[in-house]
Amino acid sequence: MKLISVIVPIYNEKENIPLFFEEFLKINEKLKDNYSFELIFVNDGSTDASIDKLYKLEDNNKSNINIKILDFARNFGKEIALTAGIENASGDACLMIDADLQHPIELIPNFITEWEEGFDVVIGIREANKGEGVIKKFGSKLYYSIMNKISDTKITPRATDFRIIDKSVVEAFLRFTERKRMTRALIDWLGFKKEYIHFNANPRKFGQASYNVIKLIKLALNSFVSHSLFPLKITGYLGIFITVFFGGLGLFIFIGRYFINNSFALSFTGPALLAIFNAFLIGIVLSSLGLIALYIANIENEVKNRPLYIIRKRR
Repeated sequence: MKLISVIVPIYNEKENIPLFFEEFLKINEKLKDNYSFELIFVNDGSTDASIDKLYKLEDNNKSNINIKILDFARNFGKEIALTAGIENASGDACLMIDADLQHPIELIPNFITEWEEGFDVVIGIREANKGEGVIKKFGSKLYYSIMNKISDTKITPRATDFRIIDKSVVEAFLRFTERKRMTRALIDWLGFKKEYIHFNANPRKFGQASYNVIKLIKLALNSFVSHSLFPLKITGYLGIFITVFFGGLGLFIFIGRYFINNSFALSFTGPALLAIFNAFLIGIVLSSLGLIALYIANIENEVKNRPLYIIRKRR
């Protein structure tokens, strides 16, 4: 019988925890002949009674489900909570799901079926999210559009943390050492064989989403820095453009003014010529910063210490 580790990050979900477990018991009842489950709850520094609810759940648990509880000393963020869950998982596969019931629990058998078909990563794609604001929806589209243009790692739009990953993916994931991380982007970087399941997110039962707009912006900025060197190189690109443009303009004015008496070149006053010369020098400075950025980018790649290669299977 295969063991599935189910990782559930918790942040102020005291009302949702009993409902989540009640719904999960129904899935366990359907699959108990072929699979066993361990539920790994990661309490990410909740300020409500979530941890008490988890302890009560464990004390009253009469099912065949093994419950693990990881209680953080403070709030470290969802990405770290997911990482902690993966590190403490014992299963043949890890399934990540939110406790607020927005991820449809009834789809868990579909994820397991696709995993059994040979897919190492099965990703939930959110088609619609009831209650999603216009700003968040627009920001999501903008993020994926920019990220997939500047990043070496292509991220599937509307992909969620609702996913199942094989044990081989878990072993590869645990080799990452960076502290600022976006779990789904790191899993995408690994590669492996993927499949997708589309779903409509359920309305949240109780409480508020822990990821507000500010946290989402910070997560987006971290992912830009972690998975793209373009922000580091943009100064150099800008410097090259300024140098070429104003250098060419200055050369044209010099030749037109002193050699061919061009009327356009003669129309530039002394201060205008000085401004063009200053812009040319600024372009050289920015180009030099871009060259330094290339060395910093090389240092960043070395410090990240990501694995040089990933082996999917050995025979």
